[in-house]
Amino acid sequence: MALSSVFNVRSAWSIYKRELMRAMRTAFQSILSPVLTTSLYFIVFGTVIGARMEPVDGVSYGAFIIPGLLMLTLLGETTSNSSFGIYMPRFTGTIYELLSAPVGVGETLVGFVGAAATKGLILAAIILGTATFFVDYEIRHPLAAIGYIMLVAASFSLFGFILGLWADSFEKLGIIPLLFLTPLTFLGGTFYSIDDLPGVWSTIAYANPIAFLVSGLRWTFYGTSDVSIWTSLGMTFGFLALCVGVIAFIFKTGWRLRE
Repeated sequence: MALSSVFNVRSAWSIYKRELMRAMRTAFQSILSPVLTTSLYFIVFGTVIGARMEPVDGVSYGAFIIPGLLMLTLLGETTSNSSFGIYMPRFTGTIYELLSAPVGVGETLVGFVGAAATKGLILAAIILGTATFFVDYEIRHPLAAIGYIMLVAASFSLFGFILGLWADSFEKLGIIPLLFLTPLTFLGGTFYSIDDLPGVWSTIAYANPIAFLVSGLRWTFYGTSDVSIWTSLGMTFGFLALCVGVIAFIFKTGWRLRE
């Protein structure tokens, strides 16, 4: 794969469109299913349980959990979609057509990662729209929320790309989202404020990196969070830079690409 200094827009658009259309062909599994699952969370936790809960930091419990539920879906779907998108060409052998084509690293990343991030943004918009049927909420910093969601979607799409290159079986492809991302998101303050945890549990919770992402998104919604927004942004940008560095190493060495 060429490390071209000239970005080929047509190549990037072709990969992007193909990957996005693949996601649309499985819309029930990739879009409708996560939305239905999140709606059930809103019904159970937001409407039924939330009606009996005290407000958290001046925000009704149903509204309080929206950023956490949004992050739960966003992390899982962007990671899974991006990892599957690059894993299948490796599995079927069509990756060699891409490697031999005059397509640079930039075009490949924009195509695969951009499509996964776009799908995540579509899901986020649908989930926020669905939430209005169950909970009254407002977004205090809408532009910051959009920017932060885009940043997280891009970061975990890059992470999913790395996962898709690392995995050598469908089992490994799903092990990270299932056994790590989902539990860490649940334990990262999705349904509660970390500051409400007693003693050592609060300290342990702050060792969870996903807690910083949930807290950052919650700040864009309500102006309050367990962690400073600048700390959350720093963690997110740091993770983004790490993923970019790993991908640069992979394309430079050909690890997993030419096996």
